[in-house]
Amino acid sequence: MVIASAPRSAAGRTRRRAGWIWFALPSLVLVVLFFLIPFVLNLPFAFSSWSGYSNDIRFTGFANWILLWRSGTLSNAIIITLVYAVIAMVIQNVVALSLANALRETTRANAFFRSLFFLPVLISPLAAGYIWRAIVAPNGVLNDAIGVFVPGFDLAWLGDPVAALVTVAFIDAWKWSGIATLVYIAGLNSIPASLLEAAEIDGASPSQRFWRIVFPLLAPAFTFNVVTTLIGALSAYDIIASTTSGGPGVSTQTLNVAVQQQFGQSYFGTASTLSLTVTILVVLIALPLVAWLRRREIA
Repeated sequence: MVIASAPRSAAGRTRRRAGWIWFALPSLVLVVLFFLIPFVLNLPFAFSSWSGYSNDIRFTGFANWILLWRSGTLSNAIIITLVYAVIAMVIQNVVALSLANALRETTRANAFFRSLFFLPVLISPLAAGYIWRAIVAPNGVLNDAIGVFVPGFDLAWLGDPVAALVTVAFIDAWKWSGIATLVYIAGLNSIPASLLEAAEIDGASPSQRFWRIVFPLLAPAFTFNVVTTLIGALSAYDIIASTTSGGPGVSTQTLNVAVQQQFGQSYFGTASTLSLTVTILVVLIALPLVAWLRRREIA
């Protein structure tokens, strides 16, 4: 009977694998059509001299990278992208984890607030940017509200280079923190309550219970949120385009914003180079980060 059951078990596993393939096929087709094929077709242009001011498209090797680096566009865009991504990732995960702790229990009130904090995710990034641009304007609601407690307060949130970068990163975090919150809630609810109760009986403080029990067991959710929020912030464009357009100066000019600006000036070759740089940056950061966080989960 054991021998006879083995083929049936193997056949069952094969059918399950085939089922997952058919389930994932539509997504794979969309990724191939709208990402992989355009990426491969665009790749040669990153190494070519191509602009709207000439009919010639010729291979130039790394000349585009050298040109962008010497002009300061590439180095500035990489630095701004990294700083922006780290700020947005930290804010988003701190806010999401705090909300998840507060809304962990399933009650009617918590269900309402979960829906409320998830609403920004449903808003278009461009719309969110336009809304916040009005809120943080010098004569906007934010300055008026702070002015009630600090008379004469008047800050150009999007006019100061440092304030603009932090403000736009905060808007990005506000826009997407609802997803991270739900992931953290799911992770928190998967932790056995008996462990926390035993720790409380043993005299562990709330902070000790969090850092020694909850946080280590929350590692899979933490890995997912950190990686996805960081990758999303590295690829940011919409919110920046609708708030600062890369300004003031180049203080919020991330790589994708620089791509749009180069393309808008008809420098198609350098725009393709910057676009490829985004992909390289994401791969160089995401793969080691995932490997390191996964080792932390196992440990």
